[in-house]
Amino acid sequence: MALLGPVFFLTLLLASSSHGQRQRRPPAPEGPIETVKIQENFNLHQLAGKWFLVGVASKCDYLREFNHQLEATSIVASIPDGKTLAISTFRRLDGICWNIKQQYNPTKTTGRFLLKGRGYGGNVDVVVGETDYNSYAILYYQKRRKISIKLYGRNIRVSDAVISKFEQHVTDMNMNEDLTYYFPTYGFCDSADEFHILDGKLQTLGPLL
Repeated sequence: MALLGPVFFLTLLLASSSHGQRQRRPPAPEGPIETVKIQENFNLHQLAGKWFLVGVASKCDYLREFNHQLEATSIVASIPDGKTLAISTFRRLDGICWNIKQQYNPTKTTGRFLLKGRGYGGNVDVVVGETDYNSYAILYYQKRRKISIKLYGRNIRVSDAVISKFEQHVTDMNMNEDLTYYFPTYGFCDSADEFHILDGKLQTLGPLL
């Protein structure tokens, strides 16, 4: 969900020097996700299984305007090749249950993934910020240098202590309760027929990110 809106991210261009040599421009400033501390001793396989989306914090204009339309959302995470995180997100759209499939590709940094999208600036960086694997997981998503933070739970509700942890992560990213939205705890769906399966790369993800 978190990171929505048509903001363009420009790629680096090669410039010619006066000697006819090509030089790279200085790299773009680091995004806020570079400051996020990744879960220590991250274990990918323990992240597998079913999770419920509890809350999200984001400066996204879409969420600000349409947060009253949030639908109960769950995901199933698997590791098909031992290193890639395959995500199936189940949620209702216009009353119909959809399965949105996404692939979080591994990077050189353990606990950090890349969700590939279309076009310039379409990629999403994903970081597992904190999890105990058994009850909660806090993930960061960055698209075009804008951050959103998601709280997942193994159950539809999490403890007050976990909520406090999540809210501290939100505060650390210079966001507040006005930018934090919690999802319904009813109306979940956990399957979709073959006509309602989407490849996450081929759509505008909207409230998913």
